[in-house]
Parts: sequence; C-alpha cells; structure tokens
Amino acid sequence: MDAVTSPRCACPGPDPLWKYLTEHDPKYEGKKKLKISGRELLSVPTQVFGLEQLQVLEMSPERESCLRYRMELLPQEISRLRNLTCLYVDSNNLKKIPAEIGTLSCLERLTLSNNSLSSLPTEMGALQRLQSLHLANNSLTELPEPLCQLRSLTFLDVSDNKIDTIPSSIRHLEKLETLLLLFNSLESIPEDVCLLRNLHTLWLGNNHLRSLPAAFGELVNLDWGYNYCSCNFEGNPLESPPPEVCSRGPEGIRDYFSSLRRIWKD
Repeated sequence: MDAVTSPRCACPGPDPLWKYLTEHDPKYEGKKKLKISGRELLSVPTQVFGLEQLQVLEMSPERESCLRYRMELLPQEISRLRNLTCLYVDSNNLKKIPAEIGTLSCLERLTLSNNSLSSLPTEMGALQRLQSLHLANNSLTELPEPLCQLRSLTFLDVSDNKIDTIPSSIRHLEKLETLLLLFNSLESIPEDVCLLRNLHTLWLGNNHLRSLPAAFGELVNLDWGYNYCSCNFEGNPLESPPPEVCSRGPEGIRDYFSSLRRIWKD
C-alpha cells in the first residue's frame, strides 16, 4: 500500500488513520469517509478496524485509472465497522466474502464488481437496509438466494457473470427498480420477474433467451418501447416474442401473447 487518502490528500500508511477521516465530501452528506489507495493494496490495514465511527470506506481504484488492486481477502474484522453505510471494494481480487459482512446492519451500498467471486455467504441476506449492490464481472453461476432476501434493494447489477438461472424467490425484491443481467448465460426468465412492478430498467442483452414469460408485458414501468436502453434484448436469439414486438412496449407484448392464447384455444 502506498497511500491513505482523503479526497485530495495522501500520507504514508503508518500515521493514525483517524487523521484522514473526512466529512467534506458532498456526495455523502457529512458522513465520515476514508479512502485507502495504492497499487500494491493487498489487505485492509488493521488500523481501519479501530475506526468504529467510520461510515464510508473506499478501497477501490478510480474508475478512470483502469487499475486493479490485489486484495484477495476481506477480513472478518470488518464486522467491527458497525456504522458503515457504504463499502467499496470493487476492482480487487476478492475470492470470498466473510460471513461477518451480514453484521453490517447499516450498510446501504456495497460494490463488489470486478473481483473473482463465485459465491456469496448466506449471511448477506441479513443486510436489510442495503439498497444498491454491484456484483458485475465476477464468476457467479447463479443468482445467489441470499440476495433475494434483501427487501430494501432498488439496484442490482450482476452483469458479466456466468449466471444461467434466476430463482423464483426474486419476486421478494419488491422495491427493485434496476436489474442488470446482461452478458450472462440465461436461457429463460422466470415468471416471478414479472411481479417486480417497480422495475423501470431491465437489461437482458447478450444471453441465450429464446422466449420471454407470458406475463412480461405486465411490467408497465419498463419504458422499453420509448427508451430502448431501459430494456436491452440485444444479443439474444429471441423468437417469442420477436424483437420487433418487444420494441412496441408492454401493450405490444401483451397483445402478442393474447393472440397466441386465442390461437391455442382455437
């Protein structure tokens, strides 16, 4: 590790970290924040776990830097930071998340994208205040069940994984507004997704979908007929309904499946 930083300053690691807490980042409305940076960041400095008043902890490189840090383990001692509301550890080399993550009951935002995670601890389901979860570009092969217990979740990004199934329990994410599933291995979408009536952004591009659930047209808050980016189907071999029907929005999809039902009855 070569630096511990507040938004615009850096200092050698051995100094007391509390000196570098800041409350002046307008993005976090006066919350106590610490950003740790360094090309050789391999672990969380033990001093961090004494900062029990810490609310925002960043251990991710700046996106524009195109760097990756090399931290492979988030220590169990993370549980001591009970006041954390935001934890950023994306673009590292994390292979496992400790069960103790579930004790961070104040956590509202968690970014774990661009790591090497193939599973998540069941204890993550206890994060009942979590609103935003970023898991893009990992090695997940399924949407982990604990995520479907996160009743406050409004944003979920699991794009660019190896996910081939979505559990029916996804219906419990009633507050979900944004669901990003592009670049996975999905062959089907469960009907339960159609119960997420608050969804306004659903990206399904670059999967293996040939059909959509018959109730898909009930997702009336998806404005994909007017804003193509809000429901991305590109890169799927869709047949039922075909892409030109999807482009007509909820009404077009409902009409399509209604006409199919009439044909089947006849």
